[in-house]
Amino acid sequence: MFGWAITFLIIAIVAAALGFGGLAGTAAWAAKVVFIVGIVLFVVSLIFGRKKVS
Repeated sequence: MFGWAITFLIIAIVAAALGFGGLAGTAAWAAKVVFIVGIVLFVVSLIFGRKKVS
């Protein structure tokens, strides 16, 4: 999941350096969304993935 976020971030940086403003903004937005979804899934797996020790 974070690999995709890094990929979109790199695409955004390259597109911004080459002057493609719309593509850079879209790739940066996609990277942000994928990163946030990854964080949420990580937190959910920490909460619900615990095993009770008894």
